[in-house]
Amino acid sequence: MGLFSRFTDIVNANLNSMLDKAEHPEKIIRLIIGEMEETLVEVRSTAAKSIAEKKILARKVKVAREGVMHWHEKAEIALSKAREDLTKSALAQKHKCQAQLTQLDDENTQLTDLLSAIQADAQRLQDKLNEAKRRQEALLLRQESAEVRLKVRETAVIHNIDEAMAKFERYQQKIDRLEAQVESYDLTENKDLSAQISDLVQDDSVAIELAEMKKNIVNG
Repeated sequence: MGLFSRFTDIVNANLNSMLDKAEHPEKIIRLIIGEMEETLVEVRSTAAKSIAEKKILARKVKVAREGVMHWHEKAEIALSKAREDLTKSALAQKHKCQAQLTQLDDENTQLTDLLSAIQADAQRLQDKLNEAKRRQEALLLRQESAEVRLKVRETAVIHNIDEAMAKFERYQQKIDRLEAQVESYDLTENKDLSAQISDLVQDDSVAIELAEMKKNIVNG
């Protein structure tokens, strides 16, 4: 059993509502498209038959019109020859052809209306089919996007991220230790330099005091 029971079900179907309620929308949209395509084939087949019938009917109309003209001419000829009996017979055939022509014209009008309705139905169904295919493309894009995102999530799981951050933290700590060693070396080097300068100052003080002592001895 198909999703739709008749043509109007397809044309009036709310695809958005159907897909929102469906457990597996991608499967539903495939079924909808398949049934629409089958129905469209049937509608077009009916249209083709109607067109063929219309062509046959057009030939019959032409023959009937030619019959009307033919028997009218025959009636005129018979009347000109004073053959009233033949004139009546020709007119009777003319009326018969005329009645047939009237019937054929009525059938042609009905067939034309039917064909117009079929073509309108086919167009509505085609529009609905196009809508369904657009929805199918949108669903496929969403599915592909979701699959890619899932693959990313599966590849870069949380513990891998934590592990990478831990490695980064250890590396940063190593750099901190190296920088501390450099600063320690600089501080040590600066201290030695200060000590050397202090020694020079102390040497100068000793020399000054020694000179002062020598001067006192000489003066004394």
